[in-house]
Order: sequence, then structure tokens, then C-alpha cells
Amino acid sequence: MTSIGTPALDLTTERTHTNLSTAELVERALANGEGTLASNGALVCKTGDRTGRSPNDKYLEDTPAIHDKIWWGSVNKPMTPERFADALAIASEHLSGAEDRFVFEGWAGADVDHRLGVRVITEQAWHALFAQTLFIEPGSASDPSGLPWRHDWTVINAGRRRLTKEEQARFGVNSPVLVAQSLERKTVVILGTEYAGEMKKSIFYAMNFDMPEQGVFPMHCSANIDRSDPTNVALFFGLSGTGKTTLSADPARSLIGDDEHGWGPNGVFNFEGGCYAKCIRLSEAGEPQIWNAIHFGSVLENTVVDPKTREPDYDDGSITENTRVTYPVDFIPGATIPSVGGHPKNIIFLTADAFGVLPPVAKLSPEQAMYYFINGYTSKLAGTEAGVTEPQPNFSPCFGGPFLPRRPSEYAQMLADRIKKYKANVWLLNTGWTGGAYGDGHRMELGFTRAMVTGILDGTLAREDYDPDPVFGLAVPRHARGVPAGVLHPVDAWADKDAYEKQAHALAARFRENEQKFQISDEVRAAGPKG
Repeated sequence: MTSIGTPALDLTTERTHTNLSTAELVERALANGEGTLASNGALVCKTGDRTGRSPNDKYLEDTPAIHDKIWWGSVNKPMTPERFADALAIASEHLSGAEDRFVFEGWAGADVDHRLGVRVITEQAWHALFAQTLFIEPGSASDPSGLPWRHDWTVINAGRRRLTKEEQARFGVNSPVLVAQSLERKTVVILGTEYAGEMKKSIFYAMNFDMPEQGVFPMHCSANIDRSDPTNVALFFGLSGTGKTTLSADPARSLIGDDEHGWGPNGVFNFEGGCYAKCIRLSEAGEPQIWNAIHFGSVLENTVVDPKTREPDYDDGSITENTRVTYPVDFIPGATIPSVGGHPKNIIFLTADAFGVLPPVAKLSPEQAMYYFINGYTSKLAGTEAGVTEPQPNFSPCFGGPFLPRRPSEYAQMLADRIKKYKANVWLLNTGWTGGAYGDGHRMELGFTRAMVTGILDGTLAREDYDPDPVFGLAVPRHARGVPAGVLHPVDAWADKDAYEKQAHALAARFRENEQKFQISDEVRAAGPKG
């Protein structure tokens, strides 16, 4: 038995397959009936009844060493060390009895001075392939250091093992799903869900705890860089579905990463070695880089495929709206490898406003940047979490509340310090609804959003004249190249002006209610909505 500090987990050589190649993992996944091959070469897999993350089923081991550092509440729910050990034993026993086990060993963090060694253990080959695409393979182009791999974190994925009713009663939970994480043991246990995104986000959670103590600001954002100007780095903050992946995959710029980054002493670096993109209604015309990245070595999750032609139908959301594809970052042509860049010049907060009243683009003052970052307003989009079937207005601190072990004010202060030190411009970009709230209005046209992003990144939008939004006090540009004038001020897009006023003041009131959760300065509080 190979010991990794995990009780009763049998990793004998003949039944354990470590760091298999992409081709071997695909072959085994197909042979085991875990998925099918699409016409474009991607492996297509389903995740069962959980087609999104299960945040209500996640718990954190509470120990004296970490207790006072944690933002306890609905995001970070405590479990005793005894209950964590129980979950670990259940998962270990299940995997020890599996016919095969697959192990991936790689890195989280493209900066060799700030990274964690990750080991993923699972009974499904496609889960190992998912880990291989999302994390950084030692010795690959994304890891040119040549340094030997080291073991920091372990993810034990026993997603096929659902908790029994008796076990649920013992744990005090009401679900067969349990995701348990221990910051002290550096171990994640996944039970009852085959949704692969739980592995990805558990390591992001680990980085969010470990990196601040290394002087690194961990961020739920994508990042890209100007191909001709390496000083022109941009960050895109936002929750799932707001456009991080889509907008950072820009043919005119080089992708650093699509979801998780650190901002350290040397600049920005990707936590991952791959991308995890939503592909519902994906089109070659709208998102050519993502479309072309889907080929052999990619994994499609919960995507409907024609049984005869094996052509993916990206418009079909019958399984879930949260259809996904994962692929290595170097599948994007011209991506920055290794995935590192300098200090950002522009920071963009993405929000999908279901009220339809936030301006499509606004320039933020430093105080507004703090205010809108710590509130983190957006809408949960359909399918990204279990039980979410339509957009729901939501405040998620730091645009990543579900992944924050520490208090939001700590991350907000790290951002404020860096904005001040490196003189970055900060913007709010609404990729949500316009002309009405969800159900009456429509999503902002992607072409308009791209034009606004172009104006931000080439500096032209910063030179425009601005008018204050009467309700939110945000600086709204009078013009934006490629965007009709009637789009920029949200009230102009509404046929019913009284309905707009009612919705705008309703959202402003929600901001004011939510801000009470946080300890913020009078200056930052004054930067919030005026109405």
C-alpha cells in the first residue's frame, strides 16, 4: 500500500494508474463507459443529477489552527474533525474497493514562487483527464522550471459514493452529497456528486486561503495581455456566466487564463493550466477561439450530442444550461505560456444584472471600486448551482463569495492596495439585461460588450466625457465606439420609464441592505448608490 497520509486508501501499483497520457485516459474512459467521443474529438461525459456545484453541501473542518481566520457563515459551514475523518474514511474505503483508481499529480499556480502541488485521486478516468486539463502538468510548457513536483494538497473524489440515509443522519445533513475540505490536513473529500467542477473549485478555495500568507492576492477573474504591449494586462472579475471566459478569449490579445489568478509581487499569474468554459449556445462566429479549442484532449460536460453524427448541439440545454467544456490553455492560439503577466492596467468587474438597470459600462473611482468589489453584485445564472433554473439577483463578495475562506474585507483591502500602488483603472461592465428586467428585457448584445471592452483596453474609453448615473452615481461615458448612444444609459433602453425608476431604486435598496454586512469606511459607503 502506498501511503499518502490517507487512512485505508489502497493505491497498489497494479490497480492505480498515475499520470496517464491524454490518449490513455480517453481510451479507458471510453472502455469503461464513462463517455462517448464527439465528432470534433472531444470526450463527452455526463455528471448525473448534479450538473453544477453543490455549495449547500460543502463543509469546512473547524480546527483551532484555522478557526479565527475563517469567514464563518453560509459559505463556510463548520464540521468537526471527527466528522471530517468519517467522510475521509468513507471515501477512502470506496476508492480502495474500486476496480481502478486514477491519480493526477500537478501544480496550481504558474508562478514557481507561489504554487501548490495537487494530487487528485478518482475512480473515473475522465475525472483524471479533467484534472490534467485544468491543472498544470509538471515539465510541460506551462511549467518550464524543471523543479520536481511536491505534494501539498490531495483531492479524493469518490463522487459515485452517495451517502446513505443513516450516514446523512450521522453527519447532520439532508443530502447524499458531501464536499468536505480541511485546510489543516490539506485534503478535499468529494462524495455523492460527479460534477467535476467541485475538484477545480476546491483547489481555488485552497489557494484563496494559502496565497494571502505568501503576499499574493487570489482572484476569481480571467486575464489577458496585449500581444504588442506586454505592459497592457487586463483582469475580468465575475461569477460564472458573466463573461470572464468569453471576453478574455480575444483574438487581438493573448490569454493568460480564464478563471483563477493570483496578483503577486511580480504581477499576475494563472492558478490553472486550462480553461473551463460554458458552452451553452456556443457558436463559431460568436466565440471562435473557444469553438476551435474543442477537440481531442477536451472534455465536454453534459452536452447533448447527436447519436448518429456525434455532432455536439450547443443550443440544447435539456440536460442543463450549465454545459461545459474544459481544455488546456494552450488550445487557445497564441495563449501566454507560461501563464504569467505584469501588473494590470485595467480591471473590469463583470455583472449580469437581472434588474436591467445598471449601465453597460462605467468607470469607477477607487472608493467605488472597493464598494462594488466587496458587494460583488451579479445574478446567479441557470445551472451553475444545483437548483438554480433562472437568473437570480445575487450578491457575492469579491465576485467569488462561494470560494472565500477568509473575510471579504481582507481580499478587498488587498485589491485596494494594489489599485493604488499600480494605478490601475477599474470599470463596471454589465453583461446582463437591458431594456427591461429578466423576462421583459434582453441580454446585452455581445458585440456591444466587446466594443466597450476594446475601448477600455485601447484607452479610448478613458478619454471620453462622462455623465453620472442618477441612481447609482456611476460615471457613464457619453460615447463608446461601436455602441449605439441609446444603449449606454439604461433608462434610454426602457420603453416604460416609470418601470425603470422602480427597478433601479429597488436594486439600489438591495445594495444598501447588503452593504450592512461589511465593515467599510464612510468614504467607501458614500460611493454606493445615490437613490
